[in-house]
Amino acid sequence: MSSERPTAHELGVADLHPTADGSLTLQSRRFGQTYGSAHGAETQARHVFVEGTGVAGCPRARVLEIGFGVGQNLRATLAARGRRPLDYLAYEYDPVSAEVLTHLTGGEESRAAGAGHPVWQELLLAWPPPAGGELTIGVQEQRLRVRRLDVLEAELPRGWADAVYLDGFSPQANPELWSDEFLARVAGALAPGGVLATYSAAGQVRRALLAAGLHVEKRPGPPGKREFLRAVRPAEAQQ
Repeated sequence: MSSERPTAHELGVADLHPTADGSLTLQSRRFGQTYGSAHGAETQARHVFVEGTGVAGCPRARVLEIGFGVGQNLRATLAARGRRPLDYLAYEYDPVSAEVLTHLTGGEESRAAGAGHPVWQELLLAWPPPAGGELTIGVQEQRLRVRRLDVLEAELPRGWADAVYLDGFSPQANPELWSDEFLARVAGALAPGGVLATYSAAGQVRRALLAAGLHVEKRPGPPGKREFLRAVRPAEAQQ
């Protein structure tokens, strides 16, 4: 790949930038966007994905993340759940380096949410996932799986997730991840009563989720974002 379109693992700590809440995010030179909001990456992860799906209150949370990125949503989830049962499955085709992940949270004395959690610490030791395979970490009743696959072609677990984090780059920058066909597949991964959250409030995304049988609503967004989408699979849905 040319230097004009670097892969994520070619990005270094020089591509890290502070955001408004003090957390760091990574600038993607390939997509021309940051992995998290410049108005507060940690705040966005908590507001949109953790609070938006209500995952902190699930007895045994099963989370599917589309676009692991720099692990911001995982850390926010770990911070919210503590040591309670969690099964977290994420897809990431182009992982960043372990060096970048380590610098994002500022080392062992970091105050970043979730940075000191045992699952995150084990992740840093084992990162990255093998090409075409899966990185699995288990700590007591918590399991993390990161699959290094093209999610557009991968088989998603059907009717499984209590929460789906749809967190790819924007529809303008990465349209394949927001197509009607793919969003229907993502919606099918939700268990009855499960909740999908995405920072996008685009009309095309909303219509695709409605067409997939979800109840969709706009919610007030985090700083710098007026709205985000929250979509629920009806509890009586048949898989």
